[in-house]
Amino acid sequence: MTVQRRPIRDYQSAAEFLFGRINYERTRRISYRSRNFRLDRMRELAARLDHPERAFPAVHITGTKGKGSTAAMAASVLGAAGYRTGLYTSPHLHRLEERFVVDGQPCDEATLVSLLSRLQGPVLDMDAEALRAGDRLGPTYFEITTAAALLYFRDRQVDAAVLEVGLGGRLDSTNICHPVLSIITSISLDHTRQLGQTLAAIAREKAGIIKPGVPVVTGVTAPEPFGVIAEIAGHQHAELLALGRDFTFDYWSELPAADRNDARVSSRCGGLDYREEVDGQRVEFSRVPLSLLGRHQAANASVAIAACRRLSRQGWRLDETTIRAGMARAHCPARIEILSQAPTIILDTAHNPASIAALMELILERFPGVPRVLVFATSTDKDAPTMLQQLLPHFTHVVFTRYLNNPRAMDPDQLLAQAQSIQQSLGLTQLTLHLRPSPETAWRLVESLVTPAHLVCITGSFFLAAEARQYAESFGRLPLACT
Repeated sequence: MTVQRRPIRDYQSAAEFLFGRINYERTRRISYRSRNFRLDRMRELAARLDHPERAFPAVHITGTKGKGSTAAMAASVLGAAGYRTGLYTSPHLHRLEERFVVDGQPCDEATLVSLLSRLQGPVLDMDAEALRAGDRLGPTYFEITTAAALLYFRDRQVDAAVLEVGLGGRLDSTNICHPVLSIITSISLDHTRQLGQTLAAIAREKAGIIKPGVPVVTGVTAPEPFGVIAEIAGHQHAELLALGRDFTFDYWSELPAADRNDARVSSRCGGLDYREEVDGQRVEFSRVPLSLLGRHQAANASVAIAACRRLSRQGWRLDETTIRAGMARAHCPARIEILSQAPTIILDTAHNPASIAALMELILERFPGVPRVLVFATSTDKDAPTMLQQLLPHFTHVVFTRYLNNPRAMDPDQLLAQAQSIQQSLGLTQLTLHLRPSPETAWRLVESLVTPAHLVCITGSFFLAAEARQYAESFGRLPLACT
């Protein structure tokens, strides 16, 4: 850890202070143990700031996938109801300020500098105390950004904050919050080195956000992880509302049959029919529109709606009209985001087999029979072979690359070797594999390969999406509109 002692006066010095900290988003091997991830350090930092986490009610969200989208939807509904709402998510695509949002607007540069300047003194004091105690690990990057978010939301006097867990749940920095509701969106195999090799082990870490007496909403349906969540909720005397038991949904999409083979059709809005039965009362919302694409987003939306319904029973002003408005306007960048038509360009942050499956379900549903080009990069700790087995049969060209701004990127030569083996085993004679050293050079190749009839998909990592976006947007961003 490099300690930045120069006073924070501008954006550059703020960045130097923050980026000199231990940052597990940029670390190849993370040991998810109490020495590295421990709430007492975060609690101490919050205490030195006079406990900003106690200044507002929070909705706390974890899950293997879907937590960012669900957080965005929940925050959008709260905002539609007239509540001043904070939203804390990670990582960011382009700028750190994207993590700190109030009423849909990211924090500005000057405010971020001020927040980090206020944090610098307490952090340096904790660094010095850690050194005297023989522990070289002071507050980390994520702990500092979490503290900045809590400070910002207190300063802005938010009525509520939606806080997305960074990693796991039990030991995550956000777990010092005092939520009025907890959400566990999904459980699948990801971050297995840190969270465990089984669904049950991962569920136990994520269910660590469940607080005594605080209601929990979950989209987890598989028996093994659901059993763990139910067990922990029971021990905490926390009411548990579960997808498939207490609420359910049907997905629908608007895609005229005449357009199904036209690659220029980027999307038609979809949505869900929502049903719940809680305490003997049945509620149905039909044809709820969604701004986020895909069946998996309808599942996330059902969890967000169930959460808002539970909040309404706690006295929050969240009625059907508000829920519809919030769902229709929720925005979550790089979650099957369509940047262009003719060619259709899809940017997605899918980085595990479950999220790749959701991505491919939408592509095959919306764009059957069109030529497709894939740009792919991922991190060294991801299950690349399984993701490639899901992706390769559906593309005619695949360009392997690596993102440049994070050392966790997998060597594209390794990806190419894995793909060649899969190509041979599956007999994918229509597939051409390419290798490029950066997102920019990958995109230059894509430009030479595609016609207006093509679909281009960029996926495999949040970090790839961030770096490739500027090149993909050169085709021109088109708004999505329902028909």
